Amino acid sequence: MKILVIVLVFLAWFVAPANADFDAGMAAYQRGDYVTAFYEWKPLAEQGDAFAQGWLGHMYDQEKGVPKDLKEAMRWYRLAAEQGDAAAQFNLGHMYAEGEGAPQDYMEAMRWYRLAAEQGNASAQYNLGFLYGQGEGVPQDYKEAMRWYRLAAEQGDANAQSKLGIMYNLGLGIPQNYVQAHTWFSLAVAQGQKEVSVFRDSLAKRMTPAQIAEAEKLAREWKPKK
Repeated sequence: MKILVIVLVFLAWFVAPANADFDAGMAAYQRGDYVTAFYEWKPLAEQGDAFAQGWLGHMYDQEKGVPKDLKEAMRWYRLAAEQGDAAAQFNLGHMYAEGEGAPQDYMEAMRWYRLAAEQGNASAQYNLGFLYGQGEGVPQDYKEAMRWYRLAAEQGDANAQSKLGIMYNLGLGIPQNYVQAHTWFSLAVAQGQKEVSVFRDSLAKRMTPAQIAEAEKLAREWKPKK
């Protein structure tokens, strides 16, 4: 089961310690010199630097400068995650959810997603909502799914915004509300999820002009929460 492709989650690691070796590794990584980045970060990772550990996990995971090795990726992600690094916690959860580098284990995935989600990681919040909505690793719970989807959606996560629209449209975990559904669908569409426009346009046929106007106003005025 593919829950969510890892996209831009590593941006959290760009806020790095003031360390010349780490910065040299980041500069190398950004110009595509992954081998140099790896050799800059490896000594730091071995000394316990969580940022460097997380990036080594990413490099083994994504085959950047080293052969792909999911078990090694998981090892480095775990070391960083155990130090509280939210991005590493998310990626460790993702590997458990997908059965990459270890047997698939939704309960472990939930554990690591929750730790990242509680630190405000929107991707983890979305995936936690997804697992609650599907009943994987936990009993199905639409209210809990809605709670986590909302936290991610309010940060601007387009996947969560589209899911929130669906939940409002169908009345799952919350009273049915077409205005809110239309609003969240519109926000997801504005971020490039053009396929969601089909749901929004179908919904609009069941709404009054006043409801559509209200939804459009809410979408225009919406701002992400930090």
